[in-house]
Parts: sequence; structure tokens; C-alpha cells
Amino acid sequence: MTRTVTIIGKPGCHLCDDARDAVNRVIAGLGPAASVTVDEKSILDDPALNERYWEQIPVILVDGEQHTFWRVDESRLAAALSTDA
Repeated sequence: MTRTVTIIGKPGCHLCDDARDAVNRVIAGLGPAASVTVDEKSILDDPALNERYWEQIPVILVDGEQHTFWRVDESRLAAALSTDA
């Protein structure tokens, strides 16, 4: 089963850059058998995302459900991606 991690942020956001790096480290640490895709969305491109998340970016969704915001706890994200959805 392929898991999807969505990063919701905006250009120029240093916390968003940190979140992207953390997500990439977690996925790399899961090994080659892990099937995870990463989707990035900008609140500047989507008024609905802007309305919902503008105070929380970066926001991380796992399979469409909000997992965290502001800072990524790498061990928590790894645990979430290691369980079956």
C-alpha cells in the first residue's frame, strides 16, 4: 500500500523547508520497501487551504488526515508511516 504525505506550506517559509527535510529523512529511513509519496501544496495557490491552515503552516497530512503542524516529530511520523492505514 502506498502512503501519501502532504506538506502544506508556502514559498519562503523556513519552517516549511525544515518540515520538508524532516519528511525526506523519515522516508529515507524507512528503507526501500516503504512506499510513500510526497505531495506539496501551497496555501498561496489554494484559497481553501489558506483559509483552513494559514496559522498552522507547515501542516503535515498522512493519507489525507492532519498529522502535525509547525514542527515535525520525526519518530512520530516514522511510526505513523510504519503502521497500516
